[in-house]
Amino acid sequence: MKTSLAESLIGLRVSRETVEKLEHFGALFQKWAKSINLVAPSTIEDLWRRHIVDSLQIFQLSPTPKTWVDLGSGGGFPGVITAICLSELGDGWVHLVESNNKKCAFLRVALNETGARGSVHPIRIENASAIIPRCDAISARALADLSQLLDYCAPWMLGEGANAVAFFHKGRDYQQEIDKAVSRFQFDLVKHASVVEPDSVVLEIANLSRRTK
Repeated sequence: MKTSLAESLIGLRVSRETVEKLEHFGALFQKWAKSINLVAPSTIEDLWRRHIVDSLQIFQLSPTPKTWVDLGSGGGFPGVITAICLSELGDGWVHLVESNNKKCAFLRVALNETGARGSVHPIRIENASAIIPRCDAISARALADLSQLLDYCAPWMLGEGANAVAFFHKGRDYQQEIDKAVSRFQFDLVKHASVVEPDSVVLEIANLSRRTK
């Protein structure tokens, strides 16, 4: 069922200026999605609740200026949404990592037209740490299972001076992914209940280390 903007934002701390930028992003998204597969077509009708508000949760959990790395940015969720929120603070930055050139073109337009604080890196995730050597926080949505995500995040979360915190959207099977990941990694974990889907969570992960055999 399609949810209105007002209904979607109930309970969220979002300024009028940010809402206007999110509305502009939503219009851009709808336009580009007609020619580029940015998200599953069946979810576009409920763009605000399923994608924009779902992505807003990340900034709501960590609403201070940070340097972010958003992995597999795709249609801009959650990376562009976080970058729009940072524009209100006038500080912080989001590095959007996306290997698909058509999606990168959309992301650049979205950042430019909304005045969002971010930049696009048309590279593979495995190569990103060479270009973005440090960050404070990492996000990813609908990208990979938790174990794979932690492998991707290792350059920013492991080693001397690497203390980034990761935020991952996960669906109802998240506990299975956690059980698999803890066989290879140790980490501090906070499970944040999703404001969009009752069976979903945002996993906040810090103090990552690899288990030694």
